[in-house]
Amino acid sequence: MTNQKIVVKVGTSSLTQPATGQLALSTIAALVETLSRLRSEGHQVVLVTSGAVGIGCGRLGLTSRPNTLPLKQAIAAVGQGRLMRIYDDLFSNLNQPIAQILLSRRDFVQRSCYVNAYATFRELLQLGVIPVVNENDTVAVDELKFGDNDTLSALVASLIESDWLFLLTDVDRLYSADPRKVPDAEPIISVNSIEELTELEVQADDSGSGWGTGGMVTKVAAARIATNAGVRTVITEGRRPNNIERILQGESLGTQFAPQAQTNKARKHWIAYSLVPAGKLYLDNGALKAVCDGGKSLLAAGITAIEGDFRSSDAVELCDSNGMEIARGLVNYNSNELHKIRGHKSEQILTILGYKGAETVVHRDNLVLMN
Repeated sequence: MTNQKIVVKVGTSSLTQPATGQLALSTIAALVETLSRLRSEGHQVVLVTSGAVGIGCGRLGLTSRPNTLPLKQAIAAVGQGRLMRIYDDLFSNLNQPIAQILLSRRDFVQRSCYVNAYATFRELLQLGVIPVVNENDTVAVDELKFGDNDTLSALVASLIESDWLFLLTDVDRLYSADPRKVPDAEPIISVNSIEELTELEVQADDSGSGWGTGGMVTKVAAARIATNAGVRTVITEGRRPNNIERILQGESLGTQFAPQAQTNKARKHWIAYSLVPAGKLYLDNGALKAVCDGGKSLLAAGITAIEGDFRSSDAVELCDSNGMEIARGLVNYNSNELHKIRGHKSEQILTILGYKGAETVVHRDNLVLMN
């Protein structure tokens, strides 16, 4: 087994006892032992962990999770230090150095921060350190939050060009329905194509299935982000961290998502999955055909309607008449300018705005089709 980059995401359900909410110390210790062994074998390992809010609640004697952002941030600040101490104590017993990295969406949205984060991870991994990553709950605002650590782990795996992403959860793999409610639910062993992944997303998003209303929706969405970046993704049981080693050795455990052969270039993957769209542009059929089939830039003439308040260079969704997103890109005009020039030819922009702007609204180099 050659040395590889491995990102492991562990959720609160794996870190705590389901009955009491107390820390599952034996599981955490087993996870630390597994990751330390992988590191000693020469693999580069990153751990993305949840749990700061849960630990903070326990530390403060709270019986329910916070329901406001400021309270959640305060509790996360209490819990984060305790969480890192637990990890540091356990890893230190095995002489494995770790580093804390707290990320917000801003670190992925701003290209300079994105490049700097990559450089930091690279140096830590070359030093033999295991970065322990969590969302920076204490300062992140709603519009710059990841929403879940599954998404965060997929973006980290994409950022560092990982070989594997392991999403540890409270079931052994994905099923066609919730196996705790539907005894004859079929296990899903592998997902090999974008078409299969899309169908799985539809299943997971069906609130009537009983299976997609919890954390599986975000895990399938995370698998899409990671596999589109060429990262093999696995959903497996968090209570058995040694499954990671068994899967790396070739055992067929969990649900495995194959990396996609036609992966986006790094910059286009950044546009597609790291940025938060600030608006929507609705396109006519001619523009849709030019963008989707012809690989061309978007011109003002093909825009029928605009939503949102955005600036030049912000990310926007490119949608059909029904509002379905078909592409995403960086826009060359702000929303006020686009309201004036939409539907007009490029040579008319100078007359309409009184100054010469870009010929394209979204250049093809800054545009990526969304599967």
